[in-house]
Amino acid sequence: MKKSFAFAGAALAAMVAITGISCSKSGGGDAKASGSSGGGKTVTIKYELWDSNQLPAYQAAADEFTRRNPNIKIEISQLGWDDYWTGLQTEMIGGSASDVFTDHLAKYLDFANKNQLVDLTPYIKKDNVDLSIYMNDLEKLWQTKDGKTYGLPKDWDTICIVYNKNITDKAGISHDELNNLDWNYTDGGSFEKMIRRLSVDSAGRNGLDPKFDKNNVVQYGLVLAHSDDRGQAQYSGLACSTGWMYTDGLYDWNYHYDDPRFISTIKWMKKMQDDGYLTPYTETSNGTAAVFNSEKSALVLDGSWMIGSYKTNGVFDVGFARLPEGSAGRKSMINGLGDSIWTGSKHKDEAWEWVKFLASRDAQEIIGSYGVVFPAIQSGVDKALATYKTKGYDVSAFTDEAVAPDGTFLYPIVDHSVEIGQIMTRVFDQIFLGEKAVEPALKDANAEVKALFN
Repeated sequence: MKKSFAFAGAALAAMVAITGISCSKSGGGDAKASGSSGGGKTVTIKYELWDSNQLPAYQAAADEFTRRNPNIKIEISQLGWDDYWTGLQTEMIGGSASDVFTDHLAKYLDFANKNQLVDLTPYIKKDNVDLSIYMNDLEKLWQTKDGKTYGLPKDWDTICIVYNKNITDKAGISHDELNNLDWNYTDGGSFEKMIRRLSVDSAGRNGLDPKFDKNNVVQYGLVLAHSDDRGQAQYSGLACSTGWMYTDGLYDWNYHYDDPRFISTIKWMKKMQDDGYLTPYTETSNGTAAVFNSEKSALVLDGSWMIGSYKTNGVFDVGFARLPEGSAGRKSMINGLGDSIWTGSKHKDEAWEWVKFLASRDAQEIIGSYGVVFPAIQSGVDKALATYKTKGYDVSAFTDEAVAPDGTFLYPIVDHSVEIGQIMTRVFDQIFLGEKAVEPALKDANAEVKALFN
């Protein structure tokens, strides 16, 4: 998802153009729990995650793990994204954090630099865990140049356009149209035309009509959340389709929020909001999914982890289309989560057994069978795709982006991610509330971000 962390360029290239959907690694063993089935006291391992949609799948994995390891009980807790990270840091300081937790590429180095994560390398070597089972060197994202490992891979995701099929069908818009849009920050390309076409005012006029009333909009073409420093499901695919990138390299700290291409992307978003085609910032306080599910917006950008949530909203069916193509191609951020062990755990050996099991084929096939995420091991992805097919879900937009040559890019992995998040959240708030002009605000913010590394 740092300046002091790096891995081989070949591994990076392989991950950036992730092609594991059809070419996972073969051979090698698996990361299976060694078992703790003998006599003795039962140990409880506390495990924490943020995605409620994944909770049933992980509970099933925990049940299987405990069946194999009767002396280790897994106690799972779940908190929403914001509360999750705030609570985790508070608990670590207070000495009450979970033994194992779902970690993020944008977060783990901050924890590691504070000596809050266990180096898994000795455990991996001791148990001869085969890391070759993971797709496209996903394991290397959790390894540092000094030989330490702070997580084992669990899944990956890409970003797509989610569309309300009731609205698009009524407007006579096909999946092929939505799946082959283009975009630029000058006139917005066919993507902007689509957004305007799907925007409707109180008189029933769409955004292509010169008389469209931006002050009385009943349906917006697109909803985006603006206060996100990485913009994973917001601006990232648009900005990076221009050839822009956050930094000069995966672990580099030289940020480019002041780049003209990025500035122009955010200007386009702000103009779309001001012209009544993009849901106003003030209406997204409860998240983009809430706006979309209330049918106040026809389109939303979101990740593959939300497939099940959108498909079971109970109000309307949805479809998934690829992100629009820019001058540098079609680009989706790709993220891979992992599981980490807290250094304050009193049961590190048992915690390792749980982490090792979660990263195994057996566990990832269990989790994949729930059809919520794409696991880090090919057989788990196959299980997920089979489940989606059974449900009648076409998720090819997500997988097509993942296998496209040079079609994905990684989260920037840098130090000071918390501070960067605070800076950029503040500046995006100011921009989309109309308190500051885009260009000077982003230039000032970029200087503030760079100053963190002095």
